[in-house]
Amino acid sequence: MTTDLLDIASLLSDEERALQFRVRALVDREVKPNIADWFERAHFPRELVPALAAEGLLGMHLTGHGCAGRSAVEYGLAMAELEAGDSGIRTFVSVQGSLAMTAIAKHGSDAQRDAWLPRMADGSAIGCFALTEPDAGSDPGAMRTVARRDGDDWILDGTKRWIGLASIADIAVVWAQTDEGVRGFLVETASQGRPTPGFAATPIAPCPSSRTTPSTSRWWPARGSRSAPPPASRTSCTSTATCSRGRGARPRRPRK
Repeated sequence: MTTDLLDIASLLSDEERALQFRVRALVDREVKPNIADWFERAHFPRELVPALAAEGLLGMHLTGHGCAGRSAVEYGLAMAELEAGDSGIRTFVSVQGSLAMTAIAKHGSDAQRDAWLPRMADGSAIGCFALTEPDAGSDPGAMRTVARRDGDDWILDGTKRWIGLASIADIAVVWAQTDEGVRGFLVETASQGRPTPGFAATPIAPCPSSRTTPSTSRWWPARGSRSAPPPASRTSCTSTATCSRGRGARPRRPRK
């Protein structure tokens, strides 16, 4: 039984309460019976992703490309219910939707939005948001990761750290300094089943507070393609990521 001491439910619409109860039921059914085992094994439950997608939780605040177009209130209610089950599961949904998908939706080309957002909304592709670095933290102005032009391509060179989902991601939104300011790049972590040359994501362990979402550190350069320009819990993955020579995408300057 849940006690609503602040009587928040009285402020919600019928539709908002219905969403809240559906997500709560999903957590009770799919997360709580399994979370002790996932936590013990530091396992990210990819088998849970289709259920999260079916409920419209991945990129739920975005509209179009298979996204649910929910309100900020509904997003907050859904995240609160997921957090009640496990922080790592909530981290996965937040990183996927609010960071990776939102960056592509706001700053990507039409081709990139068409290619990635439907797959990320249905859970068949996972994204990460590579901003934080060992020395700069999450301050873009102090980033040491750089990108330089090489003809029509780009070379990315640098190290990121504490990047949620990096070790399991299919697409990375990577932020770097250029001669024209900070830009975002889309970098596929693998192509035709093979790891992208120069891209590596190494899980950080132990990570007691974030056992179900992998975090990583990584290192780069990535040689970009001519594609159109874009811009921690043990159930979540935190990683160190590196990139030395892979195929990325030409960037678009993020909006100010």
